[in-house]
Order: sequence, then structure tokens, then C-alpha cells
Amino acid sequence: MPPRPLFDIEQFDYSNPLYTLDEIRKVNPQRHEMEQLTAVVHVDEENDSVVGFKDVTENEFWCTGHMPGFPLMPGVVLCECAAQLAGFYARKYDLLGGDYLGFGGMDDVRFRAPVYPNSRLILAAVTRNVRFRKRAEFEFQGFVNGQMVFSGHMIGVSINRGTGL
Repeated sequence: MPPRPLFDIEQFDYSNPLYTLDEIRKVNPQRHEMEQLTAVVHVDEENDSVVGFKDVTENEFWCTGHMPGFPLMPGVVLCECAAQLAGFYARKYDLLGGDYLGFGGMDDVRFRAPVYPNSRLILAAVTRNVRFRKRAEFEFQGFVNGQMVFSGHMIGVSINRGTGL
């Protein structure tokens, strides 16, 4: 049984985002085929939570090879989408400090339904624990057409240029 949704995702205005791709690029370092976040539509600093989306197109780098003739969004890319949303929030609102936010780990990840090109993947994340300059823990979920397609928990770690963790 899927976990309870973190948000009523129907309540947000996806046509009028708080942060567009250009604004996300000012915060997130990923570029080109590694950009996995289209927009952010909701930020709640009081509850350390964020909602955004990834418009999945037929031009994604994985479409020709995963699987030929039947493009299916890889689970690792779904996780990257959630990480970029959480990373955007952590960096924009300085939860951890440091130059970058890296993956520290994931737990309880479940893939519940496939995601195909020409879908809008709605992403939600809530911060569950923060140790400044060390790590932040997030719960995340993804939805397509109102159905939860994946969920889990992740750890983001503060990374500094040249010195690593």
C-alpha cells in the first residue's frame, strides 16, 4: 500500500510556477541531459517542503535505449528528479551550507507505476531532519496523472569544492 501523499497535489497552479527552469539554473548546477527539474510550484519554509515537476519528453537521453521501442523512465532517473527538487530547496534556503548537495543515500524506495515520455511527473519533498554542514534527510514522492509512481527517503550531504565532504 502506498504511503499517504505528502500534499494534495491538485491544489497547485502548475501553469504559474514560483521558479522556472531559468531560476532553477541559478541554484542547481546540473545542465543539459542531467537537468531533471522543469519548475517549482510550491515552497513552504515553515514545514521545509517543496513541490515541483519534470516534464518528461520524447527527447530524454534515455528514450532510445531504455527500452528500445518501449521507452520507460529509469528508476535511477526518477530518483535523480526527486534529488534535484530536494537539492533545489536545500540550496535555495541554505539548509546545509557547502558548495554542492550530493546523494548520501536512499532508503525505502518503491516504484509503483511506470513513467513514459509525454508525462508530467509531479514531485514532492519534505525535509525530515537537518544537521547543518553535514546532511539533510527528505521524504519524497512522485505522481503522474494523480497516481503515486514512486516514493522513498533520501539523504543529501554537503559537499565543498576541492575538499569533498
